Amino acid sequence: MAVISRAASDPTVNVDKLERLLGMYERITSKQAEQAFNDAMTAVQMEMRPIAADANNPQTRSKYASYLALDKVMRPIYTKHGLSLSFNTADGASDGYVRVTCEVARGGYSRIYHTDMPADGKGAKGGDVMTKTHAVGSAVTYGQRYLLKMIFNIAVGEDDDGNRAGAGPLISADQVADLQALLEEVKADKAKFLDWLNVASLQEIPVRHYAPAVKALNDKRRGK
Repeated sequence: MAVISRAASDPTVNVDKLERLLGMYERITSKQAEQAFNDAMTAVQMEMRPIAADANNPQTRSKYASYLALDKVMRPIYTKHGLSLSFNTADGASDGYVRVTCEVARGGYSRIYHTDMPADGKGAKGGDVMTKTHAVGSAVTYGQRYLLKMIFNIAVGEDDDGNRAGAGPLISADQVADLQALLEEVKADKAKFLDWLNVASLQEIPVRHYAPAVKALNDKRRGK
C-alpha cells in the first residue's frame, strides 16, 4: 500500500502501471480475506460437538434439532470467530420449490450457499396439509435449518449430557500439546485422566477445564 501511495503521488508514474499495482493489491487482500475466512470455518468446526435433537416430527415419527436449538449452540461459536450469516431467497428454483440462500461473511470475504426446498404444501403422504403461503414460510424455515447444518457440517444426535456442544469452547491445539507433554512427563495414566474429565480425547476438553487439568498434573509431579 505504501508503494501504491508513493506511485499515486508521483505525476510521472504511468497510469497503466498504477492500475496494475492496484489490481495486484486487490488480489492479495482478497486472497488474505479468503484465507482468514477458511481459517475461521476450521476453528468453528474444531469447537463443534453433536447437537441434541429437541423436536419431533409427527408425520415421519422422527426427532430433529430445531433451528432454535442449532442457533443457540452455533451462534456464539461462529460469531466469536468473526463470521456472520444472512439468509434470503433467490430466483433459480424450479416450480414448486423455494431457493433459500445463506451468505456467510467474514471481513471482506463472503461465500453464498443455497438449497431448494419444496413449497407445494404437501405432507409426508402426499396430501395437502397447508396453504401456499404457509408452505413457502415452512420451506424457508426448513431451508434455514438445513443450510445451517450443511455449512458447518453439524451432526445431530443424543449426547450423554444432553448437549455436549453447550460445554463451551474447547482448548486450542497448543493447549492439547501442553497437556500431552505434561501427561508424559509425570507418567500419568491418560485413560484415567480423560475419564476424570469425562471426555474421550484431549481435543474435547472445554477451556474452562484446562486450568484444573494442568493443576492436577502439576500436583502429581510434586507428589501431592
